[in-house]
Amino acid sequence: MKNRLNPGPATIVMLAGALICVIAAPLAGAAAGQARHAQAVEAKAQRPAAEPIMAIVSIKSQQVTFYDADGWILRAPVSTGTTGRETPAGVFAVVEKNKDHHSSLYDDAWMPNMLRITWNGIALHGGPLPGYAASHGCVRMPFDFAEKVFDKAPMGMRVIISPNDTEPVAFSDPLLFVPKQDAIDAMPARADALAHDADDATRAAAAAKTAAAAAKREAGAASAAARNLASLKKRTDAELAYADKMLAYARTDRAMAMAEDFKQKAAAKAETLPAQLDAATADATAKQDAAAAAAEAAKTAEATRSAAAQAATDAKLAGAPVSIFISRATQKLYVRRDTHKRIPDGGERYDTSQEFPVTIKDPDKPIGTHIFTAVARDGGGTGGGLRWTEVSIDNGDTAKDALDRITFPQEVLDRIAPTALPLSSITISDEPLSSETNYRTEFVVVLNNQPQGGFANRARSPDMIARDSDEYGYGFGRQRDWAPSYGYRPPPRSYYRPQGWWN
Repeated sequence: MKNRLNPGPATIVMLAGALICVIAAPLAGAAAGQARHAQAVEAKAQRPAAEPIMAIVSIKSQQVTFYDADGWILRAPVSTGTTGRETPAGVFAVVEKNKDHHSSLYDDAWMPNMLRITWNGIALHGGPLPGYAASHGCVRMPFDFAEKVFDKAPMGMRVIISPNDTEPVAFSDPLLFVPKQDAIDAMPARADALAHDADDATRAAAAAKTAAAAAKREAGAASAAARNLASLKKRTDAELAYADKMLAYARTDRAMAMAEDFKQKAAAKAETLPAQLDAATADATAKQDAAAAAAEAAKTAEATRSAAAQAATDAKLAGAPVSIFISRATQKLYVRRDTHKRIPDGGERYDTSQEFPVTIKDPDKPIGTHIFTAVARDGGGTGGGLRWTEVSIDNGDTAKDALDRITFPQEVLDRIAPTALPLSSITISDEPLSSETNYRTEFVVVLNNQPQGGFANRARSPDMIARDSDEYGYGFGRQRDWAPSYGYRPPPRSYYRPQGWWN
């Protein structure tokens, strides 16, 4: 029998192995934790960086990367929406920046350095990162990183949220817009000339409106005068009839004399009234015709003013980058430019006046979602073409095949392509415009084949719906467009969380 205080060689080996396992387990766990931490650290490109052009969020890798014209510049881990509150995949842009934002949905939760990308509450902002998807739809970034990119990210910067890992790749194709330097050089003078024409048209419209108002007042006065004379003639005819009755029933000389006197006075008035009434009626008719002509002239002048103002706006905006969205779902091409005009409730106003039918080959075949961006002038010079990149985030055709299926409207090729500038973009997608696209956003495109619980459950404010449908009248963002398409329902009570939960 072996002494338990003096174990044999086999026991010693077994105990040593167990001890090694006990020691190795925490070391392995620490190593794994360090590996996870290494993957989650922020990264910065080792080169001079320009202003970022776009940010790409990978839901798969839980990572955001910011890019300038020459490639990635900043990268950091993120935390996107958890199951049931998924961050929507799609194409967005920064529509508002708020250094010290607090959530209106989650008990005033702090969302520092917020870069809003939808008006129903999806944003990039600083927040805690547990190492996995944990938000209610927003994209949380490390606090220090969010502060770093807040000042760098410009309003209108493209934000692409992809289900998988993707990045911009250099892309060249003859179908992409090629600007013409002479057209670009002519833009300032053309914009000034059209602005001058718009001012002249505005003054002419104001003068025509004033003249129409004066003519309307004169016509009204003439018509009133004619009505008064007609009423007076009617009363005078009644007086003559009454005078005849007085004469018929007069029994004394005095009564006879009174009746004769009354009749003579009535007859004197009746003798001049027909001519006066005819003249007044003719004058009223002439002035009514003049008022109608003045009103028509004012209407024409206002149409001219509106067209001149739109032409001046288009010419002015032609000197800014253009964003084009082509939807296979609607078979339309949409054009937008940021006017850089601030609006009272936050953000900037986007011009939304241009929309064209577009021909897509094999319209029933998926085309995917592809974003083409003119990141700089080709070669960095002042002439020639543009240097483009491409990002694909959905299944379908390759970027090349998708572009080959599009036949651009000739008006777009004639009016927009020659003056395309760096930061212009063309997005092609199977999707329609999202309900969040309105007068204060660039294009918002959501991939409906991906979970979007953190987007679909968010109610748009009633005042925004009213503004979109009534005041501004833009087809994108009207309530009738978004409710059926995205299955909106009011958030349940469980959607609101106790203090401390993060958006």
